[in-house]
Amino acid sequence: MDSFTEKLKRATEQFGQLCVGIDPSESTLTDWGIPDTAEGARDFGYALISACEGRVGIIKPQVAFFERFGSSGIFALEEVLSAARETNLLVISDAKRGDIGSTMQGYAQAWFGDDSPLRSDALTVSPYLGPSSLVETIETARDVQGALFLLAATSNPESFELQKPKTGTLTTAARIVQFAQEFSRGDVGVVIGATVSLEEFGLADVLHSSPEVPILAPGFGVQGAKLSDVGSIFGPSAKRVICSVSRAATEGGPSAIVKVIDSLRSQI
Repeated sequence: MDSFTEKLKRATEQFGQLCVGIDPSESTLTDWGIPDTAEGARDFGYALISACEGRVGIIKPQVAFFERFGSSGIFALEEVLSAARETNLLVISDAKRGDIGSTMQGYAQAWFGDDSPLRSDALTVSPYLGPSSLVETIETARDVQGALFLLAATSNPESFELQKPKTGTLTTAARIVQFAQEFSRGDVGVVIGATVSLEEFGLADVLHSSPEVPILAPGFGVQGAKLSDVGSIFGPSAKRVICSVSRAATEGGPSAIVKVIDSLRSQI
């Protein structure tokens, strides 16, 4: 079985660095003329997977937009993930899980278990119970060629209160990147918003010295960052960036999705 690093390398070499988010929010489903139900969320996911096949190598389902429907929403997500696996898309499930001990292992089994219908290639996680609380989860993911992406510097304006303060010489965000580099074999990445100032968050140097750490970067498109600016935003780390786009990929509706995805790819 290929490692996550190998799968990511193959996806980006073949299709580029674009990652399409699957975010079946109420407003998006309404705009698409799809019922705001679990079945609607599933059908929206199917439509995006079909549009991505042969054009994009990576997708990022936003788990919360499925969870809002309860058990039927989770089942819809399972069906979307199954379709993505059949299409050989690399799946980063955006669930932002974070806990300690056996509870965190429960999350790991849900998202990386061999027989789990939620099985994904990677999972976003929160390190704010202490990065070391994720060590067992890193090992669980690695055992099945999976990966984790740790929230480091997020694009929401409230993030600076926790992520920007320093302990010693490093910001909290920089310490998370440093931790990821310590444990990564290309399978422990970080989430850094494309609208974040790397200098303000003390990230420019630590990212440059963390070559084993892939970067998942939301914030392109509607949130303001331009895909064509990925090089100027991330500098020498730009080649490791997974450029995530959600609303900008779908705002043209179902009839335009293929054309929009092709356009977004060409901008990187």
